[in-house]
Amino acid sequence: MKGKYFISILSLLIFEFAGCAYPVATALSPTDEETAKEPIADSVLSVEVTPSPSPLPTITATSQPLGPLTFPENVNPLNGLPVKNAENLKNPPLLVSISNFPVSARPQAGLSYCPIVFELWIGEGMTRFLCVFYGDFPQEVAQAYPEDKTTTSIKEPTIGPIRSGRITYEYIRELYNGYLVMASAAKYVSEQLKNYTNFFGSDLSNPNSAMMKVSQLEALSQSSQKELGEAALSGMYFDTAVPEGGRTAQSLWLFYSYLNQIFWRYDEESGTYRRWQDKADGATFVQSTERITGEPLSASNVVVLFADHNAGNSTNVDISLLYIKRGKALLFRDGQKYDLYWTTASEEYEKTTGKLRPIRFIDAKGNPFPLKPGQTWIEIVPSFTPYWETVDSEVFNRLANGDQPGSGYWAVRVHTPK
Repeated sequence: MKGKYFISILSLLIFEFAGCAYPVATALSPTDEETAKEPIADSVLSVEVTPSPSPLPTITATSQPLGPLTFPENVNPLNGLPVKNAENLKNPPLLVSISNFPVSARPQAGLSYCPIVFELWIGEGMTRFLCVFYGDFPQEVAQAYPEDKTTTSIKEPTIGPIRSGRITYEYIRELYNGYLVMASAAKYVSEQLKNYTNFFGSDLSNPNSAMMKVSQLEALSQSSQKELGEAALSGMYFDTAVPEGGRTAQSLWLFYSYLNQIFWRYDEESGTYRRWQDKADGATFVQSTERITGEPLSASNVVVLFADHNAGNSTNVDISLLYIKRGKALLFRDGQKYDLYWTTASEEYEKTTGKLRPIRFIDAKGNPFPLKPGQTWIEIVPSFTPYWETVDSEVFNRLANGDQPGSGYWAVRVHTPK
């Protein structure tokens, strides 16, 4: 049975065009690409939230390796870091669909608080984020973008903009035993999804208006445990020590399309990769930030995960992620690039519990490969996508045609999935 809660600010209907949702005031027919679900009028999620404890001092990663089978009870098994509220680790992860297009959706809110962010192709050269919220939630902070530039205010953070679902979301949901949050989906998509909530926007003229309060997100996390049971996540492996065998990686240029280019640039001071993206013009690169805090988006690990893509139509792609014995991956951490593999093959845990585990990363011999404690950003690209070392440039022609082994400037160029 599909667990579906319908949360609405207003009872709106949303349809999808070229991967971007636009609200309309009239009902859609069942033949429309994206059949909106009619939410219960003026409904709200009536679940009490257990308050989080007062913030604790800054927490840091342990110097000891963690995982892959067991973790200390106060450590998040999806990022290898201690949490402030260990009770949150009992609740299933929430997987929230967050927009990357149109450009007006940026900067998004909540991405930096997720232990894992997936970026995947949704068609027409665009990508979307599926963000795994698990562990600690954002707390009240000073508003980063106040209307009155001379003052700041304290407010409850919101997450989003939330957008429509994709078939691949169900595979990721199963791997993380989680619960989906999205702004509806096409009928043929929603029929293949389980355990999800539809959350709609508040402004008919604004495709970015679906912003969920953190208190609502936290309430949903607590209530979903009744349906899915306590979270039991394992399989990932973390170590602060820099692995041997890497190659210099000062940056990663990721080309999804000419109007969707991304740079991950290594910041030596923080030991993380920071994200930059063009303004859908192929030329002007802007540093990505977290809307809640205004801080740069920084990932301890950037993984390029190669997987088979099957394009059913121009705006929906089915990506094979389940029961894969060994797929290719690239890991960028600590200014180094590593060739490794990913797996979702069933082993003793799956056979014994009947549940799946998160994506695991292994070396050529099948041994767990360590990620750096912290956020992991997974860029999913089609199998056989070419990658190489290019030149230090922001000009498309130079990047695409540059070939400079040993430069440390890596390029991954995606071609339209078939």
